[in-house]
Amino acid sequence: MPRLFGTDGVRGLANRDLTARLALDLGDAAVRVLGNSAVREGLPEGRRRALIGRDTRVSGDFLASALCAGMSAGGFDVIDAGIIPTPGVAFLTSVLNVEMGAVISASHNPMPDNGIKFFARGGFKLPDSKEDDIEAVLGQDWDRPTGAGVGRVSHETVTATNLYIDHLVSTIAPLNPDKTQPKPLRGLKIVADCANGATSVVAPEALRRAGAEVLVINASPDGYNINKNAGSTHPEQLQAMVKATDAVMGVAFDGDADRCLAVDEDGNMVNGDQIMGILARAKKEAGKLADNTLVVTVMSNLGLKLALKDMGIKTVETGVGDRYVLEEMLKGDYSLGGEQSGHIIFLDYNTTGDGLLTAVQFMTVMKKQGKKVSELAGLMTKYPQILKNVRVETKSGWEENTLIAAAVSAGEEELGEEGRILVRPSGTEPLIRVMAEGADLVQLERIVDDIAGVIDHEMGEIK
Repeated sequence: MPRLFGTDGVRGLANRDLTARLALDLGDAAVRVLGNSAVREGLPEGRRRALIGRDTRVSGDFLASALCAGMSAGGFDVIDAGIIPTPGVAFLTSVLNVEMGAVISASHNPMPDNGIKFFARGGFKLPDSKEDDIEAVLGQDWDRPTGAGVGRVSHETVTATNLYIDHLVSTIAPLNPDKTQPKPLRGLKIVADCANGATSVVAPEALRRAGAEVLVINASPDGYNINKNAGSTHPEQLQAMVKATDAVMGVAFDGDADRCLAVDEDGNMVNGDQIMGILARAKKEAGKLADNTLVVTVMSNLGLKLALKDMGIKTVETGVGDRYVLEEMLKGDYSLGGEQSGHIIFLDYNTTGDGLLTAVQFMTVMKKQGKKVSELAGLMTKYPQILKNVRVETKSGWEENTLIAAAVSAGEEELGEEGRILVRPSGTEPLIRVMAEGADLVQLERIVDDIAGVIDHEMGEIK
């Protein structure tokens, strides 16, 4: 049987792949694996707590109810934080006395999808071994508590949201001794695209509290419009709005706000590589970049690595996925890392990728340096990079396919040392991604098309 957990939790079509029954069973199994029977200070003996949050998908309502039911039936008191960004759940799990956190979200995926992922005590995503443990006991019967042993469910949306906003603003504007708070973003006119997702309330409030003038778009979620022609996957509206309003920049989040992309004053996109380069340079200059190292993935542009080298900043490369970035950061005691897609981790402030945190940190650098976003983004020369997604019937077995291997080898031989090819399966969707990077765009497009054509022929969906 295929592994239930992918690179970012359990995902699938809500009410078909990810059912209420599965959500209940996941909650039930998670409390067995992640529960700790030790007495916690201030809690009655045996009382353990979990925190859950979700994005704005309509399916989040029934999945949250089912997940809460599974956890509370297993003896956990559950704090339902309501609609809140994924990094908000990670942060709250790290600072509150809870055994675990859980998020119901499919991030940037279309509305019909949904997902469930867990955070252990301390706010870190689960390692594969713990996810395997949850799968191993999924749906099994056990001696569940009865009577006073069952858990309660409390709804704490306002409190949870405010705690997270306070944290975000404090990273750039710590309270003064007299309890007043500075406004470091005062004078900045920005546009925020909330993707009709989990930042629809949090982002405008946090940015305004930090002093920015905020024009908000796509912040009217109705359960069905999350990520629809909006946010980091569809930035066209944001680009137009920045130019039309003479804003200094725009920021685009995805549905659960674990990523952030930017738009400069002329409406040009600024991707995660550029943002990471800007932040890494600023932190190095401030003496706050641990070991003068940035952790990136294999998808990061060669131009970023060359630019950082010139700045005296080392790069450490991982596989694709913010969990692998995090693992490397923890192993090497690094403070900053992320992905081209806009997942950026600031271990000084949170345990996972945080789009809102990225936004406020980026804006602070821009304000302090007194430069336009376009000037800052010019720190690296982007090598042409072509990415094509091939929808497949199955991702299994592509690595052993001799025809695919031959097509990749032919492309690599043609590029030589002037470029590279990366073929990898998506961790969350039935896709195989083909990426080529080099100096000649026309050549790259032809090579990617050739490889993608072979993958489609060998592994593609049955027509």
